[in-house]
Amino acid sequence: MNIISTNPSRNYEPIGEVQITSNKEIEALVKNAHNAQKKWEKLKLSKRISYLNDLLNRFSLERDTLSQLSSQEMGMPISQARGDMENGLNYFSWYLENASKYLSPEITYQKDGEINEVHYMPIGVVASVISWNFPFSIFVWQVIQNLIVGNVVIFKHSEETPLFGKEIERIFKESNIPEGVFTEVFGGKETGEFLMQQDIDMITFTGSSKVGKKLYQIGAEKFIPVLMELGGSAPGIVFEDADLDNIIESLYIKRFLNCGQCCDGLKRLIVHESRLDETIEKLTEIIGNKKFGLSEDEDTQIGPLASKTQVDTIEKQVKDAINKGAKAVLGGKRPNHLKGAFFEPTILVNVTKDMAVWNEEVFGPVLPVVSFKNYEEAITLANDTKYGLGGYVFTEDKKLFNQTVFDVKTGMLAHNSTSYVKPCNPFGGIKESGMSRENGKFGFHDVCQIKIISRDE
Repeated sequence: MNIISTNPSRNYEPIGEVQITSNKEIEALVKNAHNAQKKWEKLKLSKRISYLNDLLNRFSLERDTLSQLSSQEMGMPISQARGDMENGLNYFSWYLENASKYLSPEITYQKDGEINEVHYMPIGVVASVISWNFPFSIFVWQVIQNLIVGNVVIFKHSEETPLFGKEIERIFKESNIPEGVFTEVFGGKETGEFLMQQDIDMITFTGSSKVGKKLYQIGAEKFIPVLMELGGSAPGIVFEDADLDNIIESLYIKRFLNCGQCCDGLKRLIVHESRLDETIEKLTEIIGNKKFGLSEDEDTQIGPLASKTQVDTIEKQVKDAINKGAKAVLGGKRPNHLKGAFFEPTILVNVTKDMAVWNEEVFGPVLPVVSFKNYEEAITLANDTKYGLGGYVFTEDKKLFNQTVFDVKTGMLAHNSTSYVKPCNPFGGIKESGMSRENGKFGFHDVCQIKIISRDE
C-alpha cells in the first residue's frame, strides 16, 4: 500500500506517493539499528560531528528544493518554508558547534587523589515520530542531538508529509553516515504504533497530547525514557500599559504564522478591558493588509492549512463557538474564491469557557479574544487550560512582567516582542504539553544516560 500526498493549496491535487513500510521491514530495521548503534557510540564525538557536518552541508545545498516541497506538500507559504529551512540549518549548526562543550565529562569532586566525573552516555536506539507543521525544523530538533550523543534513530515523518520524509531519507543515504544510524519508516498511526512496540530504548515524539499520552503508556510499560513535545494553548496577556503600536505585528505573527499551525503559538488573547476595542481594531487592520492565498505564491503571507482534516476541525470549532454566542469580527468561514484547505483568518469575541476554541487546542488561523479587569483575573484566564507550553505577556512594566514569570504556568514565557525560540534555549512545556526538553545543553542531556565515574587521580 502507498500513502498519497496531496497539495492542500490546490484543492488536494495528488503530487506523489510513498510505499508504506511493512511490519516485517520495521522489525529488520530495528535489529539493524541495534548493530549500528554499538559501532556509532564507540566513535569519538569529533568523528560523529565530522559525519554530521557533511550531512549539514548536504541539507544546505538542498534547501531550495526542500522549501518548495514543504510549501507544496503541507501548504506553508514559500517564504515561511524557506524560513523553516534556515532555522533548521541554524539549529543543526549550533548543535555541532556546541556539542563538545556540553557533552564533555564534568568533574564534580576532586580531593585526596580521587576524581568524580559525570559522563554523558548514549541511550541506544531511539524511535522518533514527528508532526508535519515545520517539516525540517522539527526533524532537526528530534534527530540531530540524538545522533550527536551516540544514539541511533528510527524515524517516522507525518503521513501528511511523506514526500518530504522521503527526501530526508535520500539525503542521508547519499551521505557518509554509516548504514543503520538513521533509518525511516513510512505510514500512518498503525506504523508509528508498531514501531514504538519494538525493542527500542527511548521514545521521542512531537505531536498531539492525545497521541503523546498513548506513547507515554508504551514507554511506561517498557520502562524507557520518553521525550514529548505536545500541544499548546498559549495565552497572550495584553496589560493596560501595553504599547500596541510596537507589539501589534508580534501579536499577529505569534498567532497567524504558518496559518496558526504552531504548537506554542498564541492561541488565546486576554486583553485588559480598557484596550480591548483598540487591540481588535489594530489586529483586524494588520490582518487585512496580509496576502491570503496559494502557498507557492511569493507574496502569500497566510496560506492554507495542511490538510482537509485540519480545516474540517477548525470549521467545527468555530461553528461551535458561534452557536454558543461568539461573534466573528473577522473571517469565520472558508473562502469562496480558494479551493483546498483554506480557512479565513478569524478573530472571535464574546468567547466563553464552554467553547471548543477556549478549552481545546486551536491549530489554525483563529484567535479567540477575551477581556479582564485586574491582574488576578488575567492570570486565572491564562492558566485556565490543560496545556502549559508557551505564553506571552505584553506590558511596559518590567516588574509586572517579572511577577507573571511565577504566576503564568507554562514551560516558556516571552515579554513583548522577544522570543525564547533559540537553539541555546530549552524548548518544552508542562502539564499536557509534554516532558523533557529539546535544544540547548538541556536537549543534549535529555537524550543521554548520565553516568557518574569515580577513579583514582
